[in-house]
Amino acid sequence: MKGMFYGIGVGPGDPELLTLKAVRVIQECEVLAVAVSAPDFKEPVYEEAKTVSAYAGLLEKCTAYQIVLPAVPEAADKAKLFLPMPMMKEKETLKQIHDQCADFTAQLIEQGKKVAFITLGDPTVYSTCLYVHKRLKKRGLTTSLIPGITSFCAAAARLDMGLVENREELHVIPASYEIEESMGMPGTKVLMKTGKKMPYVKQTVKEKGLDVRMVENCGMSGEQIYTTVEEIPDDAGYYSLMIIKDKKSTSI
Repeated sequence: MKGMFYGIGVGPGDPELLTLKAVRVIQECEVLAVAVSAPDFKEPVYEEAKTVSAYAGLLEKCTAYQIVLPAVPEAADKAKLFLPMPMMKEKETLKQIHDQCADFTAQLIEQGKKVAFITLGDPTVYSTCLYVHKRLKKRGLTTSLIPGITSFCAAAARLDMGLVENREELHVIPASYEIEESMGMPGTKVLMKTGKKMPYVKQTVKEKGLDVRMVENCGMSGEQIYTTVEEIPDDAGYYSLMIIKDKKSTSI
């Protein structure tokens, strides 16, 4: 049997937003790979199917897994591959970790197993699964990416608004970096994962006089919607997404 790697987008938070294809492929795969960001988790771990997990606490904290479980209950009995994906910016350390994750995953694929790496939103947009995917692809292993609904599309729908119209441009920006220059770009700006730098982001937006709307925990428990920058709390959560437009573009 030929092994394969799938990077599967599970959408922004609501299990009903999983695609039919995502559900089917997860059901067909023997191994479910999940990313672990805990700083003390440093090496990949593989658990056989239908075993009592020694890492149940990690599964409880894995948002992607918690999205999948109601839609694919059999995921609970699949073999699990826990892959360390720490949130850091030290490039050399990250490269070594990602190489190790790819090595471990490759062994399972070469044994003929199908591995489904589940990831929030879409696997092609700031996804941790790409670090493994591109390394496996470079080795000539069979890989596939299954698209999912992006957080910014889901947030716009939740706000009952369009993202772009006519000739408007769309800019997707990681808020963990400097954003002043990006705020001057024309069209709609989407700021991903703004939580940790919220005071800085809010101040920048105010100075530019832009129209801001934000969804926190879109499709998840604790979802909150904000329609002005003044409403947004400084301690908003990690899964906070802003949709920013020039004030003139918000009128009909």
